[in-house]
Amino acid sequence: MSELASQYQKLQGELEEFIVARQKLETQLQENKIVDDEFSNLKADSKVYKLTGNVLLPVEQDEARLNVSKRLQFIQSEIDRCESNIKGKQQEQEKVKEELIKLRNGQH
Repeated sequence: MSELASQYQKLQGELEEFIVARQKLETQLQENKIVDDEFSNLKADSKVYKLTGNVLLPVEQDEARLNVSKRLQFIQSEIDRCESNIKGKQQEQEKVKEELIKLRNGQH
């Protein structure tokens, strides 16, 4: 039974890691959506700069828009993958929980 309890705790830790990762990705997604929205307010001849280290480098507006669009797609796919991992861990955890309950009820 202690082995199952330890397995349950391990799964809980892994689940928490996935949830934290999902939250970070959601923050990145929102930040990039804000940047994407800002692009819609730019005039065609507006200059765009990219922060690289401590230096602002000029970037073509079309290239910057494309980079943000790709980043949004990538982050969304990572969120989807993370959600799938969360569901899988929750199912694993539920199975272990059911086994623990069966063992506990069988002992009384």
